[in-house]
Amino acid sequence: MDYILSMLAPLWQGATVTLKLFFITLAVSLPLGLALALLRISHFRAVSVTVNGYIWLMRGTPLMLQMLFIYFALPFVPVIGVKLPDFPAAIVAFSLNYAAYFAEIFRAGIQSIGKGQYEGAKVLGLTYAQTMRRIILPQMIKRILPPMSNETITLVKDTSLIYVLALNDLLRAARNIVQRDFTTTPFLVAAAFYLIMTLLLTWGFQRLEKKYAVYDD
Repeated sequence: MDYILSMLAPLWQGATVTLKLFFITLAVSLPLGLALALLRISHFRAVSVTVNGYIWLMRGTPLMLQMLFIYFALPFVPVIGVKLPDFPAAIVAFSLNYAAYFAEIFRAGIQSIGKGQYEGAKVLGLTYAQTMRRIILPQMIKRILPPMSNETITLVKDTSLIYVLALNDLLRAARNIVQRDFTTTPFLVAAAFYLIMTLLLTWGFQRLEKKYAVYDD
């Protein structure tokens, strides 16, 4: 027990890096994903096709490859080339990647709302923005909570990929202790950290589903 307690401090330091990446990614990718979803269903074909291509690219290539490209290759891209530090590079990669996934979830949620809702809002004199904000989005949120829950839990686990940039996240902190002490116990403790985080997320999304159950058809 004393040995487990002794490793909690370095593991918690690693967990703070993991949590920081998680929350910043959510804060950036959720609004970006919603914006992409609205552009994806735009009546302007050029905009829709461009966004669809972006989503296809980000969902069709591994997140680790995207992260390595942004960190190692982006500085050599003509005109836009810029060298990002390791953590900002991870933030950019995660945000761009998850925005694409969230965009598809948002798009499916928006398009699941019947056209009669739009027609009714038009009769009431609501603008498109008012219709989306007051009628469509509240119903959409309720419908997308299950896939959003799955994607958010996946994000928690995907944060472990930043070890390739030598960032001292939870998994890397555990591996350092394993290499030092020649025991797999730190991996078990790290697994407990991840399980606790996913448990809290699951509980939070269940609460949200109950809250938005008022929008049941």
